[in-house]
Amino acid sequence: MATDHPLVRLETLALIGIGGFAGANLRYFALGLFSDVGAVFLVNVLGSLVLGFFVYEADYTGLVTRESRIVFTTGFLSSLTTYSTFAVQSALAGGPLSFVAIVAGNYGIGFLGVLGGRELARRVSDGTTSATGGETA
Repeated sequence: MATDHPLVRLETLALIGIGGFAGANLRYFALGLFSDVGAVFLVNVLGSLVLGFFVYEADYTGLVTRESRIVFTTGFLSSLTTYSTFAVQSALAGGPLSFVAIVAGNYGIGFLGVLGGRELARRVSDGTTSATGGETA
């Protein structure tokens, strides 16, 4: 079956849906374990770390197929992480200090998560390089 066959695309869409279901439920589980702000911070930072790994893994080794990256990044990670809840929490912050802490924490530590994912991908690659590019979609 060719990769451009409609059933292959349908299979990818179904897998993205399954990944999205799992990511959304994991976020909901985190909201039950931690405070709302803490849970959103945790899933955004972990999502940034894992997304950084998938993007840079594509550059360094290419072991994970493009289709698998799409399922994990577009499905699982996009449902796990949440910009909308983070934006609402920022808008409803209890003052300027809380606002700055929420925004700086999510963006700053999230960016460090991406760098951590890049370092993890480098270590996994063990010096091998691939020309697959860093695309996620």
